[in-house]
Amino acid sequence: METIEKAISSAILKLMRPLVRILLRNGVPFRTFTEIAKRVYVSVASEEFAIEGRKPSVSRVSVITGLSRKEISRVKETVGSDEDISVQRYNRVARVISGWIGDPKFHDGAGEPKELAVENGEISFAELVRLYSGDVPARAILDELVRVGSVTRTGKGRVRLLARAYVPQTGETDKIGILGTDVADLIFTIDHNLTDGKKEPMFQRKVSYDNLSVEAVGEIRKLSASHAQELLELLGRHMAEHDRDINPEAGGTGRLRAGVGVYYFEENVGKERGEELREVEDEY
Repeated sequence: METIEKAISSAILKLMRPLVRILLRNGVPFRTFTEIAKRVYVSVASEEFAIEGRKPSVSRVSVITGLSRKEISRVKETVGSDEDISVQRYNRVARVISGWIGDPKFHDGAGEPKELAVENGEISFAELVRLYSGDVPARAILDELVRVGSVTRTGKGRVRLLARAYVPQTGETDKIGILGTDVADLIFTIDHNLTDGKKEPMFQRKVSYDNLSVEAVGEIRKLSASHAQELLELLGRHMAEHDRDINPEAGGTGRLRAGVGVYYFEENVGKERGEELREVEDEY
């Protein structure tokens, strides 16, 4: 029977391979990775594994992590903020698009996102940003949406939505920032299902087959993109109704962050000579 240690080692090897590929492609050496890993070990041990009623001590963290007290003290002195500017921008811009798609106030007679005046009026892009992105200048959000091709200027101070999702087309920094948040959310769900899943499991499913033709995969890719987008828009509209930043009258207690992520994967497992391994992951 496989031990927990072996199962964890096997899982780490699998999830680390695509991560290391990204690190090496972007010139991140092993030493830098170990420094980041130490920082996370110290942070999690200090914040989540302290003895109840006691202040977390360096000795306690040392016992849990296997790091020396001297090393832990050094790491603590170098720890900065985990908040990333690119992730903040992604969240704010994505919410603006979700509002444009889901809020009937910004729809035309056919129920589709309408062309908006950039400024002035209750049905304007500036008002959309105010409702769904807080105090960020509308011009900054608009510039970003134009940059990635999600929005186009139609003249006479108006803009039209072109894409129903915010996916940065340029700038590896933005894409890697999104990678961090999305993968972290998935691992959080897996961890919850391992520890508290018997009481209240979180939804975690996937479907895959390993002997599909190139032609069939092309159809599946389009079908998955279409239906995944429909699902996310449906859920986005419902969440917006209950988000108290957008709808202060929603009420309720506590403050939780919740969401649903969908991804598509594709890999060439053919054995003919000359075939190359290909992986494609599209986040929606």
